[in-house]
Amino acid sequence: MLPLSCFFASANQNEKRHFLTILEKAKLVLKSSGVKLRNLIADSQYSDGKIRAAVDKAAIPYPSNQKPGAKDVLQVDKKFRTFGPEDQKREYHKRPPIEAVNSFLKTQFSMATNKVRGLKQVTVYALLSILCLVLNRGAAQNIGRFDKAVSPTYFNT
Repeated sequence: MLPLSCFFASANQNEKRHFLTILEKAKLVLKSSGVKLRNLIADSQYSDGKIRAAVDKAAIPYPSNQKPGAKDVLQVDKKFRTFGPEDQKREYHKRPPIEAVNSFLKTQFSMATNKVRGLKQVTVYALLSILCLVLNRGAAQNIGRFDKAVSPTYFNT
């Protein structure tokens, strides 16, 4: 799993506010590759009618404080157990690799504790980190060493 699009905003802005922009950018990237976005998988923070309407199929759980209006909707409890339609549960369980990419960026490229300040500098730092991730994974694939895709120091010379 690799990022298709990204958007940077100040830390005091909610991610959901910019989600449709990110989604449209991802759709453009996929369209240029001849692929259509089939399904959107997100956590309950993104449970919003506009987001659900922007895609054909969405596996976004309703939070417990939101009244979904129907009994056959996807929900996740505090222990990450899923309830609802089987097809949405299967799709939602594809989220761990996505979370692993985020975790990898935070731990291996210091995205959680970077030393730069200001939106412009953080944007440049984050884009360079994502570029390193993409290049590292591509290099590992080219040499057939998929185990090295998670080693940012393996390709240093």
